Amino acid sequence: MDSKKLLQLALRKGGDYADLFCEQSFSNSIVLKDGEVNTAGVLHEGGIGVRVVKGQNTGYAYTESALPADREKAAITASYIADKGGAVEVPSHFTTLPLPNRYPVLTPWENLSAREKMPFLYDLNERTFGADKRVCKVIAQLADSTSTIEFYNSMGDHFTEVRPLASLRITCIMERNGQREAASVSRSFRMGAEFLTQELVCELAQEVTEKTAFLFDAKQPKGGVMPVVMSAGSSGILLHEAIGHAFEADFVRKNESIFSDQMGKRICKEGIHIVDDGTLPASRGALNVDDEGVLAQKTYMVTDGILTSFLHDRISARFFNTTPTGNGRRESFRYMPIPRMRATYMENGSDSQESLIASVKKGLFVDTFSNGQVQIGAGDFTFFVKSGYLIENGKLTQPIKDTNIIGNGPQTLSEITGVANNLIIDNGAWTCGKGQSCPVSCGMPSVLISSLTVGGRL
Repeated sequence: MDSKKLLQLALRKGGDYADLFCEQSFSNSIVLKDGEVNTAGVLHEGGIGVRVVKGQNTGYAYTESALPADREKAAITASYIADKGGAVEVPSHFTTLPLPNRYPVLTPWENLSAREKMPFLYDLNERTFGADKRVCKVIAQLADSTSTIEFYNSMGDHFTEVRPLASLRITCIMERNGQREAASVSRSFRMGAEFLTQELVCELAQEVTEKTAFLFDAKQPKGGVMPVVMSAGSSGILLHEAIGHAFEADFVRKNESIFSDQMGKRICKEGIHIVDDGTLPASRGALNVDDEGVLAQKTYMVTDGILTSFLHDRISARFFNTTPTGNGRRESFRYMPIPRMRATYMENGSDSQESLIASVKKGLFVDTFSNGQVQIGAGDFTFFVKSGYLIENGKLTQPIKDTNIIGNGPQTLSEITGVANNLIIDNGAWTCGKGQSCPVSCGMPSVLISSLTVGGRL
């Protein structure tokens, strides 16, 4: 690839900045259903995306072709975002960025055939059926991908890296006296085939059967406004939906975020620290470098209750006269990078989960979540609670299921009155959608929110 020529073509009309994102990806998926591995898929795709930035505007074009003429056409197409000024000089040589290695691969996925992966799904199926006689159906899926990326920009930066990603997901359906319940669990890491272990299979089989069996005696709670204790781990979806998107600096730059004018202000109680982190080894949300050539880092969005940073790509960083935070991400070469979360979590507090529960006279304890969404401008969010308990007089009582929690980001932050010291990063197969999809992680210690709206029966 003649990277210098492509950048010259991209900047021929006077853009401020240009980059090239070349990607080759191999993805595999096998699915077990009704006791048999009956679906398998293999996908190989690749291409190059060319981006040109002029002020706050972006020109973007991509091609799946490896032919020089087609790639040059993509660069010329992207160049039209700029229509004044002459060609911009590009570096005569590129400096290769030294990258950390946050996802070392011990066994490359290409070394393992589909037939060699299948026993893990059969074992997971057998262990799940064996864990509870009420199990009537199991669906299990193993997916892996390996993406090789080569990047150049008009600042003279270059990097090449290989990004692995693996996910194992299982859905269990149980039946008791005509009542059917279902639950799903997953694990996902940036790892090679060493991801597949007997320990992982046993862990998932036990967890999914316990979660499904729990639902038989659970009931939908009565709705209303009440205190809610959120368990450690997947409750991190609260941070992702309630504030994470609103901290992404493209929304802030366009004044679409409810936090746009809150920088440097107190948005929650002292002692609360909220992080977006690309540096967790092997995490689904981990990165060595983002998709703009900025090294990944640990970014404190909230420090001791004060809003201290938004999540920046190069465009927003230039707009706010600050440095990028390594959050410029894209789904693939077909998409331009935009500010996206990586692993978003709250650091430990000083309380215990038991003390938080004991302080609630009447409320909810919730521990399994899915399907969150947020209105960025208003800050209103909702997400689905799969399971939890009523809290009555400081004790967990009736199991609950299938309800929604509704709130407002800034208000909810201000009403976090207790944070436990039991942080868990949830390693499920979380995927964030924002016009394009990206793998992310989330986590949180147990927290007490003094007031949230719970949807449920009247």
